[in-house]
Amino acid sequence: MRSHPSRSSGFTLLEIMIVVVILGVLAALVVPKVMSRPDEARQVAAKQDIAALLQALKLYRLDNFRYPSTEQGLDALVVKPATEPLPPNWKGGGYLDRLPKDPWGSPYQYLNPGVHGEIDVFSFGADRESGGETDGADVGSWNL
Repeated sequence: MRSHPSRSSGFTLLEIMIVVVILGVLAALVVPKVMSRPDEARQVAAKQDIAALLQALKLYRLDNFRYPSTEQGLDALVVKPATEPLPPNWKGGGYLDRLPKDPWGSPYQYLNPGVHGEIDVFSFGADRESGGETDGADVGSWNL
């Protein structure tokens, strides 16, 4: 008995083209959503840093009866201020080991008195300028 030659079991050009088209459609739907995630992640990281800075500032105020001045800045959380108003009960070793940089590589900003509250801690965002929209928008203690 003779067996018939079997047909090749590979994919046809049409099947490969259909798979490529399906992958292209999926990529067109998924890639824009994934590409916007890093911006959202940076904003979330900035909010977490700001919340940690606010907690350290509250501890500073509990010990010293006031927040650091704008001139003393956030450095007062790491190094004892040498300018007025001098903190009477500054915690040895500081309130933070070091000051974080924002997710865009810039230092966080600090105002006392703040524009939006008693104090403001904020990042200028991706554009590194006041104001802005979307990923360039300021992220601050007023919008945690």
